[in-house]
Amino acid sequence: MGADGDPGDDGRHSLLIRRNNTTGELAFYRCWAPRPVTLAQLVRVASVRWIVEESFQAGKGQVGLDQHQVRRWTSWHRFTTLALAALAILEICAADARTPDHHAQPDMIALTVNEIRRLINVLLKRPTRTITHHLRWSNWRRSHQARARRGHYVRRFNLELQP
Repeated sequence: MGADGDPGDDGRHSLLIRRNNTTGELAFYRCWAPRPVTLAQLVRVASVRWIVEESFQAGKGQVGLDQHQVRRWTSWHRFTTLALAALAILEICAADARTPDHHAQPDMIALTVNEIRRLINVLLKRPTRTITHHLRWSNWRRSHQARARRGHYVRRFNLELQP
C-alpha cells in the first residue's frame, strides 16, 4: 500500500539496515520512494531522522519544551512557539560562534547551545560572582570538553583498528 493508501502506488519499497559499529545493534528502516533511488540517497534521508530527534531532545532539555501541562490548544501553541523561538535563538548564537569570523581556538570546543543557555542564565540573574569568573569557568569547561572529545575520538579510532 502506498503513502496515499493506493495499493497500486508504483513506488519502490526498500529495507535499509544500519549496524552500530560499537554495539553491533541493528536498526531497520522501511523505505518507500516514488521512483528508484540510490543507497546513498536512502542513507542520507535516514540520517536526517537523527537530526530531528536531536532537535526535539534539545528542545526538551534546553528550553523546557516538555514542561507544559496541556489544558488548551491555545496555551500549548503559545508555549511551544515561545520555547521553539528560544531554541532557535540559541541555535543561531551557537552557529554564529562556529563561523570563521570568530577566532576558533584549537584547544577549546565552540560555544554550544547548552553553554550559551548556561551563560545567559548566569549573566542575567543577579550574579553571585563576577562576570569574569563565569566567562573563565566557561572557557575552562570548553577546553576540558575539547580534551575529552579528543580522547574519545582516539579511543574510538583505536577500537575500529582492532580486528
